Amino acid sequence: MHELSIATALVERVQEVARRHGDAPVRTVRIRVGELAGVVPDALRFSFGLARAGTAADAALLLVEEVPARARCEPCGTAFAVGTPPFLWCPGCDTPASGVVSGRELEITAVELDEGAL
Repeated sequence: MHELSIATALVERVQEVARRHGDAPVRTVRIRVGELAGVVPDALRFSFGLARAGTAADAALLLVEEVPARARCEPCGTAFAVGTPPFLWCPGCDTPASGVVSGRELEITAVELDEGAL
């Protein structure tokens, strides 16, 4: 379960943010996880609950925005859902897609601290 190592790295990064703000407790962590990132959001939530114990994020809520996989076709300009398993063939002109434009994300978008503790 590689989600535990991802959650541990996430907590370490969040603790750095908390330290820069006087070790304020972390209220919420918001992340984006792409459909093609190879991460199971429920497993990440569970792992985050384990990894946060005893840290500034001990009571933090992890909010996961799941980003659908989308590709774009250069010849016709069509953007389309890729799906799982990925299907990178344009439904508009029946050619291979030029590339994936979303769905690989794995990023922190916000860390909310308990301002009352500052």
